[in-house]
Amino acid sequence: MRRSMIKWGMTGAAVLALLAGCSESTDSASSGGETMDVAAEAAADAEMVATGESGEAAPPELGGVAVSVPKLAYVYDFTYRLAGEEIGPLQRRHADLCEQQGPASCRILGMSKSGDDGEAVTGQLQMAVATRHARAFGALLEDVAEEAGAEQLSADIASEELSKQIVDTEAHLAARTQLRDRLMDVLRTRKGKVSELVEAERSVAQVNEEIDQARSWLREMQGRVAYSTVTVRYETGAMVASDFLGPVTGALGSLGSIFGFLVAALIVLGAIALPISAVVWAARAINRRFRAVPSSAS
Repeated sequence: MRRSMIKWGMTGAAVLALLAGCSESTDSASSGGETMDVAAEAAADAEMVATGESGEAAPPELGGVAVSVPKLAYVYDFTYRLAGEEIGPLQRRHADLCEQQGPASCRILGMSKSGDDGEAVTGQLQMAVATRHARAFGALLEDVAEEAGAEQLSADIASEELSKQIVDTEAHLAARTQLRDRLMDVLRTRKGKVSELVEAERSVAQVNEEIDQARSWLREMQGRVAYSTVTVRYETGAMVASDFLGPVTGALGSLGSIFGFLVAALIVLGAIALPISAVVWAARAINRRFRAVPSSAS
């Protein structure tokens, strides 16, 4: 009986030890799972901080200070040379290409063509193209012109920095808006003399005019940044011939003026020389007569 009790006691101790080991392994496994979850969440949080809440890349920083991207207004200028009768069709193809992009991406600002097909013909097409599409649109213009057999004479890209002007205008607009709000508070409370209230009303009108003007400037500059100006110029090959023959034609035309000056100079010289010649001839004649008189008398 005693032996059986000892045996059961040892068995129970072994079972308890086994249960305790299972419990510790379960706890360690769950603890390891929680550690892995925390690490994953920390990595995700770090990634969100780096990219921002919206998922967009954070602005670049220089020395811990965020650097703003420059606001540039781009101007594209292309010049093509081709036959006079081909300028109109190419100009219309370029205009159609702009309209195919949609009004949000490309708008025609102006279109002109002058000259007859048999003479020197010039044309111009001016468009406003979304800045993010401007370079790709310029490549499309070049492809269409190449298909039409046009020769590209020039392709220029210029830009103007508008960041400072935009920042200054925004600051001026904010200051004028705050002043307008303070003046409106004075008018609403009706505190002060009548003359002061009248002056406040005048100041409100003036400040509102300045606010409208600043908003107009700001919209204009923001529009120039958002939409680049693309100008396409067209001309014929006759311009080269006229440049070559221009000096010759000018020289031939100036010959008439040169001959006119020569004739005028001869007339002036003749008008001066004839009287002098007459005087000299008369003097000589008188001198010969006086010499002849004494000889005859002797």
